[in-house]
Parts: sequence; structure tokens; C-alpha cells
Amino acid sequence: MWLKPEEVLLKNALKLWLMERSNDYFVLQRRRGYREEGGGGLTGLLVGTLDSVLDSTAKVAPFRILHQTPDSQVYLSIACGANREEITKHWEWLEQNIMKTLSVFDSNEDITNFVQGKIRGLIAEEGKHSFAKEDDPEKFREALLKFEKCFGLPEQEKLVTYYSCSYWKGRVPCQGWLYLSTNFLSFYSFLLGSEIKLIISWDAVSKLEKTSNVILTESIHVCSQGENHYFSMFLHINQTYLLMEQLANYAIKRIFDKETFDNDPILDDPLQITKRGLENRAHSEQFNAFFRLPKEETLKEVHECFLWVPFSHFNTHGKMCISENYICFASQDGNLCSVIIPLREVLAIDKTNDSSKSVIISIKGKTAFRFSEVKEFEQLVAKLRLKCGAASTQYHDISTEVPISSESVDPSDDIEVQSLICQKECSKTVNTEALMTVFHPQDLETLNSKTLKEKMKEQSWNILFTECGRGVSMFRTKKTQDLVVRGIPETLRGELWMLFSGAVNDMAANPGYYAEVVEQSLGTCNLATEEIERDLRRSLPEHPAFQSDTGISALRRVLTAYAFRNPKIGYCQAMNILTSVLLLYAKEEEAFWLLVAVCERMLPDYFNRRIIGALVDQAVFEELIRDHLPQLTEHMTDMTFFSSVSLSWFLTLFISVLPIESAVNVVDCFFYDGIKAILQLGLAILDYNLDKLLECKDDAEAVTALNRFFDNVTNKDSPLPSSVQQGSNVSDEKSSHIRVDITDLIRESNEKYGNIRCEDIYSMRCRNRLYVIQTLEETTKQNVLRVVSQDVKLSLHELDELYVIFKRELFFSYYWCLRAPVLKHHDPSLPYLEQYQIDCQQFRVLYHLLSPWAHSANRDSLALWTFRLLDENSDCLINFKEFSSAIDIMYNGSFTEKLKVLFKLHIPPAYTEVKYKDPSKGDELSKEELLYFSQLHVSKPAKEKEAESAKNSPEKVAIYSVFKDTI
Repeated sequence: MWLKPEEVLLKNALKLWLMERSNDYFVLQRRRGYREEGGGGLTGLLVGTLDSVLDSTAKVAPFRILHQTPDSQVYLSIACGANREEITKHWEWLEQNIMKTLSVFDSNEDITNFVQGKIRGLIAEEGKHSFAKEDDPEKFREALLKFEKCFGLPEQEKLVTYYSCSYWKGRVPCQGWLYLSTNFLSFYSFLLGSEIKLIISWDAVSKLEKTSNVILTESIHVCSQGENHYFSMFLHINQTYLLMEQLANYAIKRIFDKETFDNDPILDDPLQITKRGLENRAHSEQFNAFFRLPKEETLKEVHECFLWVPFSHFNTHGKMCISENYICFASQDGNLCSVIIPLREVLAIDKTNDSSKSVIISIKGKTAFRFSEVKEFEQLVAKLRLKCGAASTQYHDISTEVPISSESVDPSDDIEVQSLICQKECSKTVNTEALMTVFHPQDLETLNSKTLKEKMKEQSWNILFTECGRGVSMFRTKKTQDLVVRGIPETLRGELWMLFSGAVNDMAANPGYYAEVVEQSLGTCNLATEEIERDLRRSLPEHPAFQSDTGISALRRVLTAYAFRNPKIGYCQAMNILTSVLLLYAKEEEAFWLLVAVCERMLPDYFNRRIIGALVDQAVFEELIRDHLPQLTEHMTDMTFFSSVSLSWFLTLFISVLPIESAVNVVDCFFYDGIKAILQLGLAILDYNLDKLLECKDDAEAVTALNRFFDNVTNKDSPLPSSVQQGSNVSDEKSSHIRVDITDLIRESNEKYGNIRCEDIYSMRCRNRLYVIQTLEETTKQNVLRVVSQDVKLSLHELDELYVIFKRELFFSYYWCLRAPVLKHHDPSLPYLEQYQIDCQQFRVLYHLLSPWAHSANRDSLALWTFRLLDENSDCLINFKEFSSAIDIMYNGSFTEKLKVLFKLHIPPAYTEVKYKDPSKGDELSKEELLYFSQLHVSKPAKEKEAESAKNSPEKVAIYSVFKDTI
């Protein structure tokens, strides 16, 4: 363990200790007589005897580490260990994290001070982890007091946790404490009389990443407003980084993406954010994403155990994950075995009486799962039985339309009865068959090579169903993935899309929901429905299904129903293309739930006005290109080419660029592997065309090369009629390029880039989300400044600074205000100038800070009247253009312009008589008074106002008195 640095005397110590390792700054020693052959001689025996007769509290650890500096006789004990493994771990940490750093110091005294500070920080860090932060122990309270004293933030600012670390000021590390709170990253250090204080708001962070270089083994890099900050020497750097990443993304979403928090009471209250809560939330998000569960699910328990795999006759080791409504399992070995068990499917939960500590879960369809070596299995069985009781009540007589195994298919089963009941009311309007079965029914009498291959595919899946089960609780293995890569058979595509996407769970939990939404949305007319009507005929126009009223009507109903369900998204271009393909293979209600799964879980933030999700994944794609195709990165000087060319790939899952018979194979992989499949395929396409792209001289040539490639992608095994296939429309004489089969392309993408982990993609998404949103914010700022600069005399530099102050004051009010009016939030759907607006209270703060007229006696009244003058539409909010125009006149306006403004301030509608509730406060208005007076509207006729203004001559006198005080 680490020790508080204390001086040791080495004059006679060498007789008691033996040196095992050393370098310029540290020495690792072993106690004489400890595990020496023959006891280490007489000296070893004496030392061993001395140690053995001492009481247990005074015994000396057999290993220790000392700190030394060259040409110094002073040694400091900094660590000790009960065994070689423990002390070696400390030694290696010093070598990796401290040794390379010490070379930057100029004096031995600085080195010793730094090492002492670092070791004390590590001791405090280790002690801190033994406490539960939510219980607010004594040490955490002390840290909270230091945090409040050092940084002077409002009391409402919630400290989440704190860490000992080093902050790099140039090439010199400064040991101190890093404080992470809901809105700020703060650092404080005081060494050798030098104080360092740093406060960075999370919403200003544009880059957050782990880095390493020659001096720093591992550090955390934070970029904010163009400045780079480096923090290193954390005891648990991964844990620290993940928490910083969560807080940064939380702040970004809270400020820039308020829709995320509308239905999230936990994150909506910043005072309730805790370290443990954030960690649990991150685990739940990853759990839901991996198993494709509804986003409302929360991970409750995780148990290491073994699952019996009957068709392979072995137990696979992994983790059982339990949420409110699901029991899931994922193996930790290379077999890629996973299982999802909805509690609505569970019939019984039993335990064995032997020593295997097994839990047996029986589900509908005569299937049972055996989990063995489960710790505290008896308590787990009791909990699960209670859960299943609740679940059976909640999901009474509700199940999926997909049977769990081939044996469970029974026409008289409750599943079919429930399905028929749900469809009765909507049978007149909602299609109950996939469009492909209506427009391209399979001809069983005509058998050709393609039909035979399709039958072989179906047989392969039927064999898999026999082994692994069928439905939501089937075993998902490497064999399942291999069959998906080959392409799902036409007859099974809709069923398996529902299964792999998790849409089957959404539909099972909401019986009859789609019919209700369709009925409620019929006849609605808004911007979304107008856009839908305009795009209906553009959705796969070459397919017969969408040349008829049947297909068009189904597409209209699904898109309109979704726009009604989720008005924040409404309708976005590319949704029509995706939905039309879903309708080909899935029933109408299933297509709706597949669209819900894609828009709300699998591709978050893709289908909105700013398509932030797609931009984030494009940034992830660029990062992967740099890692896997460096030669292409070197050739393409501008990486934005990849963003422009790949946008349609992500938004339409390659449907818009590939022939339909090939694109559906990509959709197969997407529903199984998520965005990972799209990223892998994108890399494989660039890799396949690498030589051609390296020969291109400009972007236009590169785009042409890729378009030719897409035109020549085929699906040789597709059973679709030639009239429907798009790839077959390219004649062989016209195209001299080599045809590429989509199955081979997907298989190659898995072989070359299948090692990309979902966890890495999740981390890259979080990291690039900060960059994308800050880039969009910078674009907004530049557009606002460009428009405003034409109407004011302030320079661009002055406007830039004014915009930063304006925006900062706006954000400060959100940091500690839980529920501000919607209009005051950032709304990217509004024009650039309207995206940020402030109210009268915020204007008063800025007026006092910036206005040269803020020194007059009645400055609050002037601020109020100025705000009312600027608020021409009387919505009690003003934008940056209106704000900057007032500041511009105050500083750069002519004498006449200033006089004119002062005159307008003292006549309606700007002027309102101010009556102070508390005369003891003088001319100062309370926040409530200010907001009240700012919302008063002048309702008198214009002639009456003119007459009153003419009579009120004292006001004119007041104008000149105020003017004299302010100018």
C-alpha cells in the first residue's frame, strides 16, 4: 500500500534490507531473512527473530519502496507490500506514470515535492473509494467544502466526485485535485506558493479523449474554446474518463437537446445527479443497446454464471443481466452466444437441490434454460418469481406473433386469438400482409436455380430453429450471424427483422396501439403530412407495390402515424425510403414498430432537422478510416469528402445507392449488428475501391468511381423477378466493370473489420458528439455575426465577444433552473437569430455589466424600459440582433441617435410606471417585479397615447435629467 512520505535513516538500514530494484529516483527493497535460502545467514536470522517477536501491529512489511534523488542522502518511504506481487504492482505504476515525468523538473527539490504530493493524493484517492458518495461521508463533505471555497460557485452546483491528479501547465505537472460537478470541470492546485485554479463548463468542451505521448503514459485531453488542457496520473483513469464523458454529454444534451430530457425525470433535475447514478445509467444504456431492449428498461442485477447450451452439449460462461421485464445472457468467450427471455414468456422458475447452484427458467413452447453456478441462487429465484408474477399481470395474454420454437406453433393458441382481436377494429384500413406476399407470391411449381437456393436458405434456418429455438428467446450464436450474412430468406425476413431489432418486444407491450394511432392521425393536416404527401410517390417508384393505392396508402398510414406518435421528429426525408422497404417484408403494424426501433433506438437523433446522429456516425466513420485505411487518408487532404458521400449511406442504410435486391441484405445485417454493420460495409467499399480512389484527382472523380461501383453490385441469389431488380437493368454491354456480389462484399467486411467492437463505437459516438454539436454551434454563431454585422458599427471581434457573453448568461440561467419556459431553450428549428433569446432578468444582468448607462440612479428602470423597447413582438424575449443593436447605439451611436433612444424609453410602449413594493431598497427592482413590469402590455389607443405623452411634460424634463446622468 502507499505510505505517507516519511524520511528514513539508511546509515544502518542496509543491514536490515536488501536492494532488489533501483533507478535514479526510486529503490525497491526486501527485508533480510524473508524467503531466503538458509534464512539469510546470521543477520537474516536476527532480523527474522526481531520481526517475529514483535506484536502484529508493529510488524514490518517484507517489501518497501523508497524515493531518492541523485546527490541526496535523504530517502522517503512511499510504499510497502506484504508480498512481491503487491509491491511489484506499485513499482510498475511508478515506472509507467511517474518516471518519465520527473525529467521535466529543473531541481531535485521540485522532484521531491512533486512525488510527495502525488503519493499523498493516491492515499486520499484509495481512502475515498471505501466510502459511498451518496451517503455523504466525512471526507466527501470536506472535499465539498474545499470545492465551494475554492471556486465560489452557487450552492446549487452539485459536486459529483473528485480525483487526485496532475494538471500540465506547459511541460511542468502540477499536482492537485480535479472536481467534477454537474456543470463544470474544476481543478485546484497550490504548490510552492503557486496557485492554479481552472473552471471549464461542460457545454464548452469540444473534445474529450484519452491520449498518450513520450512523457505521459496516459492522460485525459480536454479542449475548450480552442484551449487544450491535459490531466494525468489518475489512480483509475478509465473510470475517471468515463464519468467525465458522461457529464459532458449530459450537459450537451441538457443545453442543446432539451427533447432528451422532456420525459426523463432523473436527468431533468441536475441536483439529483450522482456518480453511482451516472454509472448505473451508462450500464443500462449499453445493456439496452446490446440486447435491443426498450429504452425504458433499467439494468438491475448482473450475475456471473454458466448457461447450458443443449445443441452443443456444453456450459458456456457469461453474465446473466436482469432488468424489470427481461432476463438476458451473453457469453464471455468467443462463441458469441446470447439469449433474451422476456418475463411475459416465463411459465416457471425452479432451482436444483444439488451443488450446481442452478436456476431453471421454463418458458412457453416447452423450452427451458438452465443457469448454473449462480451466486445466491435461492434469493435470485425468489426475486424472479415475484417479477414474473408482476409481469404476467402486466402482459396478460400478450405475446409475440413469432413462436419461440417450431413445436410451439398452434393455430388455436392465445397468440393468434390476441392478434385477431387487435386487428378487428383496424381490418378495414390496415394491411395484415407484407406487400411482397401480395405483389410477388412465391410460385411453388416453378423451380429454378435461384428458387432452389432460396429453399436451401430456408432449410438452413429451419435447422437452426430446431437447434436454437424460434422467436424472441432463441439462442443467438455465431451460426446465426453466418446465416444473416448469407442473406435472410424472403419468407422469413419480416419475422427476423422484428426479432433482431427488438421491435417484437415493443409491439408485444403495446397491443392495439398502432390501430389507435392510425385512427387518431387520420385527417390531420400539418407540415409533416404535407411533406409526406409530397414524397409518397418518390418512394421506390419502380416497384409495383408503390405504383398502386395499396402500397401508397400503407406507406401514408405508417409515416403519418409515426409523425403523430413523435411530433418532435415528425417526418424527415429518407424515412419514406426506409419505410417502403420495411413494408415490402413486414406487415403494416410490424413496419411501424420497426420504424420506431430504427428512429428511436438504433439510429438515435438521425431523423431530425439537424441530423445530429448521422453527423456523429460520419465522424466515427472518418475516425475508422484513419485507423484502417491510412493511405486513403493521406491521399484525401479534405476528410469532408467522406462525410458528403456517405450521408445517404447512413440515412437510408445503403437503400438509396444499392439496387433493392442487394440493399435488403444490408438491412438484414443492420438489424442484427446495428450501426456496426453499416460502418464495416462502408470501410469494405472504400477498401475495394482503394486503387481507383487513390488515382482520382478530385472529389468529382471519386464520387463517379463509387457510383459506378454501386451500379455493379448484384445479388445473384435474389429470387425477386427481373422486373423488380434494379441491378439487372444495367446491360452487360454498357457496363464493362466487374460485378460484385453483395453477399461476398458483406462477408469480406465481416472478415476484415469484424474486430471493431460495439463498445468502441459507443465510446467514439460519445466523443464525436461533443465535436459535432460544438461545430454546429460555431456555424450558428458565424451566421448570426454575419447578419448582425451589417446593421451595427461594432467590429466582428467585438460582436464575437458580445455573443459569447450573451450566450453564457443564457446558459447560466439553465444550470440551476430546473424548468424554464420552452421558448427560452435552445431551439435549432428556428432561424439562426431566434435560436437564443433572453428574458428581462437576463437582460438586466447584461445591462448592468455592459451598458455605459448602468451607472445612473434608476438603472433598473432604464434596463426595464430598454428591454420593453427592444421587445417589439411583446413575447418577453429578445434575440442577439436586438440586444447588440442597443449596445451598439450606447457606444457607437451619434448624439442624436442616443437622444432619440432615450426619448423612446420614456414613452409607451417602452415606458411603464414603476411602483416599488419595498421602498427601503431604493430604485432596485426584485426579479419578480422586473418580470411583472416587463410583461405589462399597453392597450390604450394610439391617439390617447399621443395625448397623454403631450400632457406629461414632466417626463420630458426627466429625459434630460437622465440623459445628463448617463451620457
